Amino acid sequence: MEKVMRDKKAIVLFLLPAFVLFVAIIIIPLFMSASFSLTEWDGIGERTFVGFEQYRRMFTDERFLGAVRNTLHFTMLSLVIQLPIALLLALILARGYKGSRFFITIYFIPVVLSSVVIGNLWRRIYNMEHGILNLFLRAIGLEELGSTPWLGDMDTAFMAVAIPILWQFVGYHMLLYYSGIRSISPDIYEAAKIDGAGFWRTTFGITLPLLKPIIQISVTFSVVGSLRVYDLVRVLTDGGPSGASEVIATRMVRLMFYPNNNFGYGAAMAFMLVFICFASYFLIGWLFKDRDELKEQREKRRMRKNAIKQAGTR
Repeated sequence: MEKVMRDKKAIVLFLLPAFVLFVAIIIIPLFMSASFSLTEWDGIGERTFVGFEQYRRMFTDERFLGAVRNTLHFTMLSLVIQLPIALLLALILARGYKGSRFFITIYFIPVVLSSVVIGNLWRRIYNMEHGILNLFLRAIGLEELGSTPWLGDMDTAFMAVAIPILWQFVGYHMLLYYSGIRSISPDIYEAAKIDGAGFWRTTFGITLPLLKPIIQISVTFSVVGSLRVYDLVRVLTDGGPSGASEVIATRMVRLMFYPNNNFGYGAAMAFMLVFICFASYFLIGWLFKDRDELKEQREKRRMRKNAIKQAGTR
């Protein structure tokens, strides 16, 4: 194995198929999308170069700006509701209670279900006449609230879509945290227990600091996943009513395909979404970077600049 790792030709040979796929599936479509975004095109006929007109149009399009706001709201809800719930469940289940594996399986089931299945399930839950939510509200005497069209009311549509999206992936993040907690050496907890540390003290003093790399991965998946959310919104409301639950992806698809066929404008939105995802990824990486490491890097850069200056004066 060590001999193979030292052989540069072997390394290139093994990496080449993955690199070709990456270029074909990611890089080329990305550049194609960027080129399409600079044109006025219906996806079939002649393309007309318009420069950055599509991007200027985006920032004056109220429907697009509303979709951006909704997408960012989904992202914030995921960070402040979904991830804390997933972390709390992981902390509880990692204590090894009887039946914990059963609950891990139960919480993870929504992750492996199709989003179309989940969307149709929640459409039935929200049904104004026969949905279990309204039936329950009417049963406890909340008649007026129990007749709410949750997916058809502009005041409730956004949260009615957000709840299934948050619910679907709680189990995914919970499993990430659970695996990270279980990988921490039990000896550390035993030493803390001998010192008299309780559950919350060990959680904030031991578990969370050691879980930082897993938390970073979870936050990255959560943010990027929320920014590109599409399928559940499409099934539940298709962005309605009147754009109350519309996100960037649903707005983009609606403009690119029938009946609008505005492929150039949709491509500009797609490229903007890719840019936002990449920017979020690097921002999260910077926020989670160790401050001592940042100081060390700045010091190295300063020393390098000084060395270059001194070499130039000689």
